[in-house]
Amino acid sequence: MTLAPGLQARLLIMVEREDTAAKVGSGDVPVLATPRLLALAEQATVQAVAGALDAGQTSVGTRVTLEHLEASPVGTHVEIVAELTGVDGRRLTFGFTARHRESVAATGTIERVIVDRERFLARLPR
Repeated sequence: MTLAPGLQARLLIMVEREDTAAKVGSGDVPVLATPRLLALAEQATVQAVAGALDAGQTSVGTRVTLEHLEASPVGTHVEIVAELTGVDGRRLTFGFTARHRESVAATGTIERVIVDRERFLARLPR
């Protein structure tokens, strides 16, 4: 597989209490937390390119824009779709959308950079 725009991944979750703003500390209401939504969107970007990276490569997140438009209460099914929209050398740009029922719950973009996993880990402070 080649890294090219159009690669995508789709996640479907049901919002559970562990996913809520009240549980993760980003608010006090029982709806899908924005940080949890972002984590799911990032998970979808990782899955979208997983089969296209060379052995020893991974990608790391570098920039995010997210607009959380509607609340998703506990029990709601939410589908997150991430699509690779741009490749510029090692920089990957994704668009994502989260939908619940027939509505758009969130949209955004995520940038990731392809790195050599071992070299990346070797540079971490000890």
